[in-house]
Amino acid sequence: MFIDLLIAGSMAQPLIEVERKFVPGPDTEERLQELGGTLEHQVTFRDSYYDTPELSLMRADYWLRQREGSGWELKYPGGAVVSGPHTEFMELTVEPAIVAQLCEVLGADVLESGSVAAVLGPLGLQEVASFVTKRSAWKLVLSQAEEEKPSLTVDLDTADFGYAVGEVEALVHEKAEVPAALEKIHSLSSMLGVPAQETAPPKVMVYLQRFRPQDYQHLLEVYSRREKPQGTKSPDSSLG
Repeated sequence: MFIDLLIAGSMAQPLIEVERKFVPGPDTEERLQELGGTLEHQVTFRDSYYDTPELSLMRADYWLRQREGSGWELKYPGGAVVSGPHTEFMELTVEPAIVAQLCEVLGADVLESGSVAAVLGPLGLQEVASFVTKRSAWKLVLSQAEEEKPSLTVDLDTADFGYAVGEVEALVHEKAEVPAALEKIHSLSSMLGVPAQETAPPKVMVYLQRFRPQDYQHLLEVYSRREKPQGTKSPDSSLG
């Protein structure tokens, strides 16, 4: 089983987002209801990913996304929080910080702009993927005991190109809380009938595979040539 740790970058104390992707089955929602899950909301949104024509960001494992209604986000590999078969990503949502990181990874002079949209042209960035997602967001507490926090959320997504993927997630404040969160995610995944070793690629990678197959194959070649340290893997199963 592969787990993703996303460290949310903001002006406040960062949150560590511990998540696992899976392929939802026809009875996933029924199982969530049986386990006491609550459907929090249903929402539809568009994600647009930006990169250079050569996919310089994605080749470096940087993922720039604009989500309708939520703004800009940049994800990239972070430092190890815990060892094991998982990936750890930093998540930036503050635009000046995103601009600074983009300039660094693309080797560009630092641009004095607090707006991501304003630097797309100067940095040679353009839209490379765009799709609409319908999401059902569920909340679940495995036990009512206070020590059983944090609660878990389960997002069930269906993209407009026909791909469905689920995600079990917990948000924690401290690195010391990560092992307990991982244990809860393992437990809930098992209750939902998810095979222990099952992995599911993120929507953007499936989009590229279907609609930009040459770019997708090139990315796979880049990742396969890159030496991976223990406990890391290809982004083919790591992004949201």
